[in-house]
Amino acid sequence: MSLKKTSRSQHSSLTELNITPLLDLVFVLLVIFIITTPQMMNNLEMNLPSGTPPPPTDKPKITNIAVDAKGQTYLNDEMVTVAALKDKLQQLKSDNSDLSVVVKGADDVDYQNMVNVLDVLQQLDITKVGLATQAATTP
Repeated sequence: MSLKKTSRSQHSSLTELNITPLLDLVFVLLVIFIITTPQMMNNLEMNLPSGTPPPPTDKPKITNIAVDAKGQTYLNDEMVTVAALKDKLQQLKSDNSDLSVVVKGADDVDYQNMVNVLDVLQQLDITKVGLATQAATTP
């Protein structure tokens, strides 16, 4: 019987797993992670706003082009032909390379007249173009 007791005690000691080294390793990794994480976060650079307001900027001047129902073209309320429109817009673009244009057509304007104006803008490489619209009124 004594032989059986010794074998059982050896067998039971083999089934127990010593997890102390594993816990030591986990705690060491946790400490390393806790120490290195704030150092990685401190590399964030920020530009905080200053107490002074930004300098005032002038609003860009917008050039208005209107085409009425008769097909007449107006540049800033001055009647011009399409050829003269091209010359005046080229002169305005040489003065201001960042030229902004708003084109407004009458409700019953011939579509070809609008295309002619938009074609002039494309030829002069004027890219800041807006089309003016008017909200529909319901009776």
